[in-house]
Amino acid sequence: MIVREQQDSYIMIEQHHHAQVSGQLAANLKDSFFLEEDFKPSVLYAITNHDFAWKMIDKQPFWNDEKNTPYTFTDFPNPAKTVFYKHGVDEVEKHDRYAALLCSEHYARFLLDDAAEESQLFVQKERERQKRLIQFIDGYEENIFNVHRDLLRLFDSLSLYVCMNNPGVSKQNEHPFFKDGLPVPKSLTFFHTNKIDMHWKDEQSIEMGVFPFSSPVDITIYQKSVPKKAIEEYGLINSYEYTEAETLSVQLL
Repeated sequence: MIVREQQDSYIMIEQHHHAQVSGQLAANLKDSFFLEEDFKPSVLYAITNHDFAWKMIDKQPFWNDEKNTPYTFTDFPNPAKTVFYKHGVDEVEKHDRYAALLCSEHYARFLLDDAAEESQLFVQKERERQKRLIQFIDGYEENIFNVHRDLLRLFDSLSLYVCMNNPGVSKQNEHPFFKDGLPVPKSLTFFHTNKIDMHWKDEQSIEMGVFPFSSPVDITIYQKSVPKKAIEEYGLINSYEYTEAETLSVQLL
């Protein structure tokens, strides 16, 4: 779950929806930025479904009793994450092996530096999965795969920028992840930069210093504004389920 705390409520965006926004953005990328056109449908499928692991979990969000707030994807316990992550990659693999390879690498990267037994076992099992998948992928090339992997990383971050910031926020008040710009992975040399400077122009539009699309891109964010008072009275799950979804229209320029 992506959570933005407000004075009287929590703005909550489901991770799978954020991933779908990532996929929508990636689908608008200039064709010249994709290497090996035959893999494009798989890359777009991976980007769109990279957070499938959270699809069912976010329907009934968890409460962090230590912080006295809803759990977010950044502070959710890693042992539980490994179970969700495996399930997510399993589901993607049912549809597309190359997409599963991308998602497996994406998730494994998050837990590489966690010394906990569960995390290291997860990474080990995903490395085994990756070796198995590569054997069945015709035309696999590591350097091409690295570009596709980093496109997933980039569009994940771009969608997070939209979802983790309050619309119209000033640059100095942006989420700490993005105050220095949006990092561009090294393999994406066609961006000719290591970061993309961007900012909210107003509450409905975002300006990008490097624009990888042919024309402005319109996206819709689905979110819930869950009142803190309702959570106190009825609990997080009941309050989340009975809160109507809101839509936020945003244009990237």
